[in-house]
Amino acid sequence: MSGTYLGMPAFPQAAREAVGNSTLRGNLRHATHTIRDKRARAVAELDDWAALREAGKQIKDHTLRHLDRYLVQVEESVTAAGGTVHWAADADEANEIVSRLVREAGGGDTDEHEVVKVKSMATQEIALNEALEAQGIHAYETDLAELIVQLGRDRPSHILVPAIHRNRGEIRDIFRSEMGEWGRPAPEGLTDTPAELAEATRLHLREKFLRARVGISGANFVVAETGTLVVVESEGNGRMCLTLPETLISVVGIEKIVPKWQDLEVFLQTLPRSSTAERMNPYTSMWTGTRNGRAGEGDGPRTFHLVLLDNGRTDTLADEVGRQALRCIRCSACLNVCPVYERAGGHAYGSVYPGPIGAILSPQLRGTGSEIDASLPYASSLCGACYEVCPVAIDIPEVLVHLRERVVQGGPTVRHGNRVVLKPAKGHAAERAAMRAAQWAFTRPGALRAGQRLASRTRRLHPRTLPGPGRAWTGSRDLPAVPAEPFRDWWQRTHGGRDEAK
Repeated sequence: MSGTYLGMPAFPQAAREAVGNSTLRGNLRHATHTIRDKRARAVAELDDWAALREAGKQIKDHTLRHLDRYLVQVEESVTAAGGTVHWAADADEANEIVSRLVREAGGGDTDEHEVVKVKSMATQEIALNEALEAQGIHAYETDLAELIVQLGRDRPSHILVPAIHRNRGEIRDIFRSEMGEWGRPAPEGLTDTPAELAEATRLHLREKFLRARVGISGANFVVAETGTLVVVESEGNGRMCLTLPETLISVVGIEKIVPKWQDLEVFLQTLPRSSTAERMNPYTSMWTGTRNGRAGEGDGPRTFHLVLLDNGRTDTLADEVGRQALRCIRCSACLNVCPVYERAGGHAYGSVYPGPIGAILSPQLRGTGSEIDASLPYASSLCGACYEVCPVAIDIPEVLVHLRERVVQGGPTVRHGNRVVLKPAKGHAAERAAMRAAQWAFTRPGALRAGQRLASRTRRLHPRTLPGPGRAWTGSRDLPAVPAEPFRDWWQRTHGGRDEAK
């Protein structure tokens, strides 16, 4: 299976196929319920959780409003600490920059063709591994779940646990058959016990850590006032990638900035509880520039490059409703409570950002011109559970409805470089006509009342399914039954004719 999402079908078709896989549904149900229950207990320990949530929202909103100023400050701070900042408008430019830096760091040795990677959503977003492979550079994922996905020639299906769709038996089989092709083979007689699988991973990766001269990472946060980058993780592989290679390249979305060091106090409490249900991450790595840029000789890279990635984020920032998606700190809490994700899995979303956050982030970063991106705003029941658990209070249902309006009316759908052009919506004529009819009726009380009464009196004749375009809606839902009398008629009959429901 390809590691990219190009050519994926629209969400309804992909979800229909996924729902038919009982093993996938079982894996997802067990994992998401376990994580959500642990998260609820971890959050309940904090009496000020609501205040922390609001603080995170306010910090992010403030940063996004003044992002131009903080981006300049980041460049100045990183440069002063001995690092080099690069600006990438889109995925192609970012991939070209990273490929060039890797080749320059190789120095002609044979190891120039290998790099080790920390788990990074930004590098997945731009398909960096595939771009490096096209240049003859092998990128090795070192996060356990990402390694499983890479060895299995699979796609990630969860933000926090990319291999959530795999069970232990499947992982054992992947290790047995594929590890030898990528480096040290799996031990003889490997079983599916977690301890043995983890040990096989350590042995396999150790030689990669010790040999690679270049490490590639993302970052959870970038502190503008100091130029410090922060990576939080649970396994220690990230720290190996951040300290052992001579050259470190970090690809970071421009929305990951926080203004001050003190702001980390909020997010280093809310992120671990929302993601891994831990009070704090086992490994929180912070670095500022290079070891040469600091006093004394310590660990860390001798050369550091920060690639600041736009790739649709500026366009998203221009949308007053949709920009709140840029608050996301990639905790994945919304995935673990979403009834749609639990049944369909992450692959159905056709993006490295699955689940509720992916349904609002991907169509904004990529536009809604493709079939998959136009369908993502509808990949939700609008139950609101995602908003309730979000540690930065992103109102995902609000943005979903906003994006549905964009898809139906025809809106920003295609990006040419940094420019967004409008493209008329296709295939939604019937829906637009229905919305116009509803608008006409709801602005004419007399017509609405007459229509309600007519619908009640003819309810025995109503079909169970809708014809034409409406068949797609009733194909998976029951058509709501019309009541015996309209609410207004009931109110007037039971309240002595007083029409107080106006």
